[in-house]
Amino acid sequence: MFDKSTEMTAVYVTYGNLRAEVIRTKLEAAGIPALLRYESVGLVLGLTVDGLGQVKVLVPAQLADEARAVIAIEEDVDADAAEAEETADLPPER
Repeated sequence: MFDKSTEMTAVYVTYGNLRAEVIRTKLEAAGIPALLRYESVGLVLGLTVDGLGQVKVLVPAQLADEARAVIAIEEDVDADAAEAEETADLPPER
């Protein structure tokens, strides 16, 4: 899948492993290979301070634009879902 000559580039940065895993899974479902890069101590201790919880999603450089497009769609879906959740709790307008 990857070898040492593959140039990788970060297309997404987040704090905490969960969101990074979701993005990686979406990219791989779209046929884009992805890796996560993070400091293991942040994951082990659950720290998200001063860069320790930072997780970078890396893809081959030649697929970076396509990966960013997939991520943008994912972000739009998340925003729509959050908006729907907020309005679901509101009483109907009269």
